[in-house]
Amino acid sequence: MPEPPGTPPAVTPERVLAALALLVPIVAMLWVSSYDKTAPDVGGVPFFYWYQLLWVPVSAVFTVAAYLLITRDEKARKAARKAGGAR
Repeated sequence: MPEPPGTPPAVTPERVLAALALLVPIVAMLWVSSYDKTAPDVGGVPFFYWYQLLWVPVSAVFTVAAYLLITRDEKARKAARKAGGAR
């Protein structure tokens, strides 16, 4: 069944970027061989630990970015629905 005219596509650049923003921290944490080492240490804390702890705020930033992108996309969809319904 074809979509009505004026309906935004299911896959938009905002949604793709949001998915990538959510995927980056997951891949970074699952790729253990990239941080499975002790040097360099920061304040006596081995790399293995401080690298993981660094990803806590970095993941929050990526999650907020994904949220903002999805919110922007939803607003555009809502505006498109209103514009399509006003015809």
